[in-house]
Amino acid sequence: MGNETTGGSDRRNFLIKMTSVIGGAGVAATCVPFVASMNPSSDVLAKAETEVDLTDIPVGGVRTIAWQGKPVFIVHRTPEQIQSVSTTANALDPVPDSQRVQHPEWLVVVGVCTHMGCVPNKEGLGWTCHCHGSQYDDSGRVVRGPAPKNLDVPPYFFVSENKIIIGKVA
Repeated sequence: MGNETTGGSDRRNFLIKMTSVIGGAGVAATCVPFVASMNPSSDVLAKAETEVDLTDIPVGGVRTIAWQGKPVFIVHRTPEQIQSVSTTANALDPVPDSQRVQHPEWLVVVGVCTHMGCVPNKEGLGWTCHCHGSQYDDSGRVVRGPAPKNLDVPPYFFVSENKIIIGKVA
């Protein structure tokens, strides 16, 4: 009988190990699609970088493009607009214009109000968010709240004098 007990114990240990291995494989097989679903979809990856030709934006003109599902304002600023943003005196979040632009005549900002996510409208020298009254200057700096911070500057770089890529830094 001693051998039968040892044989039964070996079999039980074998079944426990096999059940654990199969259960672990089942958990792993269940987790793989779940983890894969957290990766960005192909349409988001396709919009990760956007190339923009600036040649058809006149001085004083604004073009709005979509990048990662958000509007991005590209402004070909006039000398008057550049001069108006040379001081940070009115800005609630006083970042110098030179730190927000790569070339003074071109402003590139994400067009989403930093208060509640509304899209501000271009009005005169800057933008106004009509949801709660936030105002931004022509550098995208908040000059009147409740917005807590400036319009975001997306990562971008100039490929040439008249072409930028948004979503990538050189």
